[in-house]
Amino acid sequence: MPVSAELVLGPVLRRIAGSRATIWVQTARPATVEIRTATGAGGAAKTFTAYGRHYALVVVDGLRPAGVHEYEVLLDGESVWPPPNYRYPAPAIRTRGAEDPVRLVYGSCRQANPHVTDKHPPDALDAYAVRLAAAVRNGTAATQWPDSLLLLGDQVYADETSPAVRGWLRRRRHRRRPDAPATQVVGFDEYTKLYLESWADPDVRWLLSTVPSLMIFDDHEIIDDWNTSESWRRDQGAQSWWAERIAAGLSSYWVYQHLGNLSPEELADDPVYREVTAAGDATRVLADFGARADSERGGYRWSYALDLGRTRIVMLDNRAGRQLEPGKRAMLSDHEWDWVVGTVTGGDRGHADGADDFDHLVLGSSLPWLLAPAVHHVEAMNERMCDSPRPWVAAPAERLRRLLDLEHWAAFGRSFDALATLLGQLGSAAEGPATISVLSGDVHHSYAARVRYGPDVHSPVHQLTCSPVHNGLPGAIKVAARVGWSRGAGRFARGLAKLAGTPGPSVRWDLVTGPFFGNAVSTLIHRGREGYALIEGTDAKGRLNQLGAVRLHDRRP
Repeated sequence: MPVSAELVLGPVLRRIAGSRATIWVQTARPATVEIRTATGAGGAAKTFTAYGRHYALVVVDGLRPAGVHEYEVLLDGESVWPPPNYRYPAPAIRTRGAEDPVRLVYGSCRQANPHVTDKHPPDALDAYAVRLAAAVRNGTAATQWPDSLLLLGDQVYADETSPAVRGWLRRRRHRRRPDAPATQVVGFDEYTKLYLESWADPDVRWLLSTVPSLMIFDDHEIIDDWNTSESWRRDQGAQSWWAERIAAGLSSYWVYQHLGNLSPEELADDPVYREVTAAGDATRVLADFGARADSERGGYRWSYALDLGRTRIVMLDNRAGRQLEPGKRAMLSDHEWDWVVGTVTGGDRGHADGADDFDHLVLGSSLPWLLAPAVHHVEAMNERMCDSPRPWVAAPAERLRRLLDLEHWAAFGRSFDALATLLGQLGSAAEGPATISVLSGDVHHSYAARVRYGPDVHSPVHQLTCSPVHNGLPGAIKVAARVGWSRGAGRFARGLAKLAGTPGPSVRWDLVTGPFFGNAVSTLIHRGREGYALIEGTDAKGRLNQLGAVRLHDRRP
């Protein structure tokens, strides 16, 4: 497929809200970027420059509801996308009708793309793009078109690079820090290589140009086990290259992923966006921001929310804002947790008018809230031991926490219980949501579990996990996942945790479907007050096949 030399990357369709949408691009030179639709809607923005690269986020206005708005990208008045003889359907913005069901496609953990590495099974995101493009061509896409693609972490791997990137790093070693890890990216320039490699995949480039996307990071955008504990931060901070890595990782995430998560109104209020667009060269602005966002954990809110129809989506930062003081660990800062509570209950009047404004609540959490029970008990016990006043207990427990990646919600017990309480309160309200779903990835297998609340909680609450989109599956993970969900393993692990003085979890849960292994994407569908989830995995030929399906709503008399 020919690629425009003027348009380095994109267009990436991000948020659609009413008559407006945002489209992100990276260009080869400073320019005015214009989006022009066949229906008369459009918008334009000047690029901003950072690290010698040029970006723009264009607000498209004038979109009519329930419409298909094919568009082209122009730089300084010259059309640059789609290229001549484009073999995919034209990029288009599809707006919702008032009665349309809400359809969300989600997944996580996409390492490189199938065009630069063949060590993984077929890429589920590529497979989904191929199937959707075929449906557009044959006129059957209208009934399956997603309202958004939710990418739940590890969109790029800074610490586990592809053979192509490793070769590129070797060739430029004379330009790198002498202490830089040979196979990992460190600077902003190197991060841009990861995004180009992943998003320039032709199938995914088309998918991102025509399906809105929402994104949140997980650890591999920075490094495996990012912010596991305070001792991890001390040890990592002692690495001479780390300050550059964390600043570049967060600033590049802001440019490539987070910027498009924001609505036009939120962009206007975002202090970083104002500084970046006002600067002639935003390199220093972004470098300072990246360093500050790490040092002031919780100082910048990476979490965000939006409504699609009668569905409220709240995407949670599980990494950058963690509070790591032993005995006071929390998955989110106090300030960010207050924002979450206000957003899901309606207390945040800047976002919505009240909790009864939505029929379905979706939380996007890169890390699963509900793990296999045996794994949960081990992680909870480990946190208890890490907080022990006896150094001979706490020190080996900390080493085990880091060695085995024991840092999910279960290992942040205060946050686990707080979320359980919050969702229980929402579900017990007289006009509570019809369904509550926590979407997650990270664990390299897919499953659905349902919480066992008491009879006062009327809203069904599910954990829906889909991972990986494109990655390998070590045999040990399969074994651990299967064993972890068994009753015997759960009872044994709970017995050990009890001996260590670990309180039991504040809620219990049951596996509904799974665990499934291999590359997968999932779809969440809300139709009226009904909800369904579908898990699909790729076969050896790269086709998607159904693995499991779950009805999320309860039948009402």
